[in-house]
Amino acid sequence: MAAPLSTVVDVYFTDTKRTRFSITTPRQKTHRKSIIHCATSNPIPDAPPTPTSDNNRKKKKKKNTSLSDQLAPLADKTLSTADQPYVLSKPKSTWVNPTKAKRSVLSPERQKRASYSYSPQLRDLKRFAQRLNECDSSEAEFLACLEEIPRPLTRENALLMLNALRPWQKTHLFLNWIKAQNSLPMETIFYNVTMKSVRFGKQFALIEELAHQMIDTGVELDNITYSTIISCAKKCNLYDKAVHWFERMYKTGLMPDEVTYSAILDVYARLGKVEEVISLYERGRATGWKPDPITFSVLGKMFGEAGDYDGIRYVFQEMESVGVRPNLVVYNTLLEAMGKAGKPGFARSLFEEMIDSGIAPNEKTLTVVIKIYGKARWSRDALELWGRMKENGWPMDFILYNTLLNMCADVGLVEEAEALFGDMKQSEHCKPDSWSYTAMLNIYGSQGDVDKAMKLFEEMCKLSVELNVMGFTCLIQCLGRAMEFDDLVRVFDILVERGIKPDDRLCGCLLSVVSLSQGSEDEEKVLTCLQRANTKLVAFIQLIEDEKTSFETVKEEFKGIMSNAAVEVRRPFCNCLIDICRNKDLLERAHELLYLGTLYGLYPGLHNKTDEEWCLDVRSLSVGAALTALEEWMWTLTKIVKREETLPELFLAQTGTGAHKFAQGLNISFASHLRKLAAPFRQSEEKVGCFIATREDLVSWVQSKSMAAATAT
Repeated sequence: MAAPLSTVVDVYFTDTKRTRFSITTPRQKTHRKSIIHCATSNPIPDAPPTPTSDNNRKKKKKKNTSLSDQLAPLADKTLSTADQPYVLSKPKSTWVNPTKAKRSVLSPERQKRASYSYSPQLRDLKRFAQRLNECDSSEAEFLACLEEIPRPLTRENALLMLNALRPWQKTHLFLNWIKAQNSLPMETIFYNVTMKSVRFGKQFALIEELAHQMIDTGVELDNITYSTIISCAKKCNLYDKAVHWFERMYKTGLMPDEVTYSAILDVYARLGKVEEVISLYERGRATGWKPDPITFSVLGKMFGEAGDYDGIRYVFQEMESVGVRPNLVVYNTLLEAMGKAGKPGFARSLFEEMIDSGIAPNEKTLTVVIKIYGKARWSRDALELWGRMKENGWPMDFILYNTLLNMCADVGLVEEAEALFGDMKQSEHCKPDSWSYTAMLNIYGSQGDVDKAMKLFEEMCKLSVELNVMGFTCLIQCLGRAMEFDDLVRVFDILVERGIKPDDRLCGCLLSVVSLSQGSEDEEKVLTCLQRANTKLVAFIQLIEDEKTSFETVKEEFKGIMSNAAVEVRRPFCNCLIDICRNKDLLERAHELLYLGTLYGLYPGLHNKTDEEWCLDVRSLSVGAALTALEEWMWTLTKIVKREETLPELFLAQTGTGAHKFAQGLNISFASHLRKLAAPFRQSEEKVGCFIATREDLVSWVQSKSMAAATAT
């Protein structure tokens, strides 16, 4: 097993705008250091200096500052997030010297299960076991029933009973009863059968307790025992425990068989320890181990989670070299891995290869492929696959139908979605469920079709279909964009009456409706709904609307709001708050919020720079946020021109082209604001949603503005 990697992290600050990390990786038997040096290419603009920040700079200049003091400025620019597993990329393969024998790391043969005889004459004992299964689960009644056991307690009878008892609690009680009788020597097989039953109940603590009992009483732990312990720990997501028992297995001198080895490979893969997985795999291969399809499925899933296409190719190469043909499970895993690696073309080729090899796809296969096509916006391929499904009679379930509906929603295919939805209504086994209706509401909401959305909502109420919070969110968004505020309030009241708790997405939807209302009388109706969903968010809106509120107060409250919100809604929250400020003519506050959003990493791709061109990418911004970013950018470029700093040849501003009806207004509003600023950008003839300006145009524009300002004064 690969040795753990020890890493020393040194953090130092070169100035107030840039943080650098130096990661030093010590290696054994060498004095060289591998250093990774990273720096932010687009420094975030600093807020106006304050006396407090000046004092902090003086403290930084001290030589002997603690690590926590050095990290303090970094904490000010970081929002709290849930822990994300870090996955390493696939390392280089370990070279194996073919002339030198390698120490074996696993047993070449799978451990055979201990056999026991079963006599057909023991039917009365099986009937007794069924009676025990039907009796009350209390220990007292179970032990009382055991008094009537029809046959004497022998090894074979005890094993028959252990295998027949359900649920796991009764299997455990029977094992304890066997030990209390003290008439049989306790063998490993008794514990193994009991652990197998307990594993179904995901009771790892009890399995570990049984393992310690075996150790304390001198009962041998074999491969089946360790495999059961490790697989149960994996089921319970206790991966560290699985590693602990695997390491203990090696310490006792017991070599794992291929079942245990495959299980621990999966554990390391789920932990994201790619180097350990590859090391274990190649050490096993070096000793003559021939992996089975399950092992390759584990490797494919691991590289897929990391989005590592080279790793997926490595799996294909290994399967070919070993001579293992992929089965349906392996194909499904590799297809999913291709999707996560962003390789839809290779996924399509792999799917066709699977069909040509004679393996029929199941529901999971088709769902994975449809998801890949939808993510790549390959609507034609997805609809063609749907036709093949109907033609070939391939299996379809709720998940597959709903995936197709969601794909139609993503690319705006209304008629195709309605045809799919009609097929579901006529199907005997796949009637539309809550998620099916939600997908249709999303489609109608994206198209702004209020009549069809409300008709579908009334149909759901009539059929007693339980609408989830996502469905309510889509419907409220549709009503808000159509300015149907009374219906919006009525739908929100129904949501509350049904006991559905509004989530962050729904709060973001209500916030966007507030920004769209533009100070109308109906704004209070929406704010009342938002108050019931998220009190702190409404309080923050009132805070930023007060011009007397200081920037530091806004910053502190903004950080609290965003830290408590789900990661995927933070940027939409900030976009809507900026829109609200612009609607109320609070332009300075809008710029402050954009600065805070940039500071906390909500707009990572807003500015992109190369030697040839600088780009402002506002495709992920709302209209108000995009106009604010444009004003900030033009102001910054003006200062750079006046300082006569080096400029690239070309400047780009990208708004993109929205797939939905309401996403197409950004390009129009952006172009209008450029004309208002008299900025030297023109619409690109080659690419829609892209505005271009040359260096000469920009310099000339700044100079003309300066001359006009001088003339005016």
